[in-house]
Amino acid sequence: MRTVSSVSASANAAGSTHSPASPADKDHSSLAMNDEALRARMPSSQLLSRRALPPFETLRAFDAIARLGGVRKAAQYLCRDHAVVSRHLRAIEDWTGTKLIQRTAAGSVLTEDGIRYHRDIASALDIIARATVDLIKRGDNRCLHIRCMPGFALHWLSGRLGDFEKSNPGLDVELQPANRSPEFLSPDTDIEIRLVGTYRAPLQVPPHLRSVEIARVPIIAVASRAYLAGAPALREPRDLLKHQLLHEQDSDGWRRWLAASGVSEEGELPGPRLWQGHLTLEGARFGRGIALTNSLIAAEDMAEGRLIDVASQKPAFATQTGIYHFISRADRWQSRVIERFRHWLTATIAKEHPEMVPSN
Repeated sequence: MRTVSSVSASANAAGSTHSPASPADKDHSSLAMNDEALRARMPSSQLLSRRALPPFETLRAFDAIARLGGVRKAAQYLCRDHAVVSRHLRAIEDWTGTKLIQRTAAGSVLTEDGIRYHRDIASALDIIARATVDLIKRGDNRCLHIRCMPGFALHWLSGRLGDFEKSNPGLDVELQPANRSPEFLSPDTDIEIRLVGTYRAPLQVPPHLRSVEIARVPIIAVASRAYLAGAPALREPRDLLKHQLLHEQDSDGWRRWLAASGVSEEGELPGPRLWQGHLTLEGARFGRGIALTNSLIAAEDMAEGRLIDVASQKPAFATQTGIYHFISRADRWQSRVIERFRHWLTATIAKEHPEMVPSN
């Protein structure tokens, strides 16, 4: 391509009077450019130097140590003796002639060279993992790995999955409760279900993923009748600051919900930290305080009188909404098993709670 450009430039500089290229010439040139771009993306047929590729076990060991922050944690993850993992680490350091890990009193930390090297090989290992899982899952309609928030898994989905399994015999369903993570869909996950309050930043998924709203649910504050009977009166959102608020991993959930209700509080919010939504809900059942949940998860508790919505019939409380999102890989969106589960899930929610079905 550089030769053609050079000739063209010389001809123009000399004031060439050649006629413009024909459409056929342009098509030929475009095809040549496309072929060149395709060749650039394809791996070379020449094998890499053996010296350039350390044994794969040493790379896995170094990657696990770097990600988990220690040899023992890496050994547990890899199901290897920690002495074996240490030996792999020494082997890759000998192979590269570079110190990659510095052992300190606080544990193992990456050296500057280790940080740079891990940044490069970690992305390569991620690519290998994704490609391998893609190959395994291609045409595999016997397994379905679902990841969702613990409260949704425990209080709603797990009790209904049996119906889906009965209508899909032979399907192996794995349900993994997991807290909200900044990363979507680990390589072995088929489906992720997330709840995002409308008072938070809207959900944004990467281009290779696709999402759809499956339910819009009121985010509510609930407590037991016994707790409320002995607690200060609740007439408006600010009155909640006088109560025992049950928090998950931090006070962010309550702080944002209160702010959306017009209550800004700079200081510490009252109440214990219980880390998980299903634990705050259990605490509310036993009268420990007021928990934030949603009306899909708490529907049975409220129907049977174990919990009540503390803002019910109180005009001063504005309705806050959360959106359940169904997320999957865009290139597997129409796969038979994912499509079946998506249709079953949306139909089940619509049957039990038609008022929660998104308008779109």
